[in-house]
Amino acid sequence: MKIVTATAALALAATAALTSAGSASAAPDTACMRAGMNTLKSLGVFSKVASSGLPISTALAVGVTPRPGADISGVPDPIPLSLLLADHRAGSSSLFVYPWCG
Repeated sequence: MKIVTATAALALAATAALTSAGSASAAPDTACMRAGMNTLKSLGVFSKVASSGLPISTALAVGVTPRPGADISGVPDPIPLSLLLADHRAGSSSLFVYPWCG
């Protein structure tokens, strides 16, 4: 039970951090979010990520990198799709840098 509670707390903390990061910018970066969804679809993994999340190792393997100075220690692994999309919308305040978001 403690593990589940700790995992839920980490997910909530990461979601809160990403939500506040996203609201700090003038407008959410929906173009980046759409590009991320299209990338998942082109890799044939969108459905799996939607149901099970995206392992951080898989994200790194396709060129995603932690943003310099970002603390990703609280990000759940795998990353739930909702959290992943929120990070895409955060633009330059995101925790990760996505190669498809120029």
